[in-house]
Amino acid sequence: MKVVHIVEALAGGVNTYFKDLSFFFGDNEIKKTIDTTIIYSSNRKEVDSQRTRNEFSKGVSLLELNMVRHFSPFQDLKSIIKLTKELKKLNPDIIHLHSSKAGVLGRIACFLLFKKKKIFYTPHGYAFLRTDISELSKKTYWIIEKYFQLIFGGETIACGDTEYEIASRIGKSVLVRNGIDINSVRENFIEKKNEILTIGIVGRITFARNPYLFNKIAKKYPDLNFVWIGDGELNHEITAPNIRITGWMLEQSNVLRELNAIDVYIQTSLWEGLPIAVLEAMALQKPVLATNVIGNKDIVVHNETGFLFDTIDELDPFLEILKDEKNRRDFGKKSLERCSILFDKNKNFKALISCYFK
Repeated sequence: MKVVHIVEALAGGVNTYFKDLSFFFGDNEIKKTIDTTIIYSSNRKEVDSQRTRNEFSKGVSLLELNMVRHFSPFQDLKSIIKLTKELKKLNPDIIHLHSSKAGVLGRIACFLLFKKKKIFYTPHGYAFLRTDISELSKKTYWIIEKYFQLIFGGETIACGDTEYEIASRIGKSVLVRNGIDINSVRENFIEKKNEILTIGIVGRITFARNPYLFNKIAKKYPDLNFVWIGDGELNHEITAPNIRITGWMLEQSNVLRELNAIDVYIQTSLWEGLPIAVLEAMALQKPVLATNVIGNKDIVVHNETGFLFDTIDELDPFLEILKDEKNRRDFGKKSLERCSILFDKNKNFKALISCYFK
């Protein structure tokens, strides 16, 4: 069986997901039955083609193809034509599209093949759930999601429970949760206690991650230390003196070491798919504070692996609980347990194989 994955950009958590996917499907045993190709774009500044080729498994084929994130009629048409040509050459049995842009371009390209293919689509966070766009744009994205599946067919493979609930209302769907390489992440685990409680987040400093809220929380709790592991275009929003920005880290091992060094993980997102960074924090036995949004609430069990919050005013009692080292240890233990049960990449990629063969 030949499977082609199409993704607009290998950035952030999606990059981690695809790197893990490359090693799972690049394994010699899996390759006997499934030949995997990943088509991606390197248009975003945080995507480095050479690094991707160095870090991904040599057991899968990588094909770079120019795609842009935002709507661009001329460039999108060029991408569709190129995609169609490459798919004709590859002649896959299954085409798996990832995220909204690839979902649109890939479906049109599949249609232009004039040959029936088995199509799967994983949103990794529906575009119509974004809060940085107008109501008209949200409605437009919803219509695109609804009618593209209706017209072009295919099945949605949702990466989280709430995404699955939404996908089920749009069309045919199945749940295969995102997962991580728990053993690999655990290699970076060392028990550590900071003199001052340290709270951290991992990711690009973008509107979606809500650096304004992160900064506001740090200002409210000046006696605590905060770390943003990463960098981004909105780093000017980070002004609180008790926040340290690490800057970009190309090596995942360096990111995980920084993540292991914090006491509490916080996810201030405005929207999510199923955030890989939260899973990695849980694998490192960190209690998690997270905004009560889709994605976050599919991972964090309130008052068990951490706390979900809607407003900054709710944090006082949660932080008082987490200041206690024993409480943090108990929450962290449950975080690792939940991660091992639901978010192990080996279990979840096997479930993906089942979808391909059904």
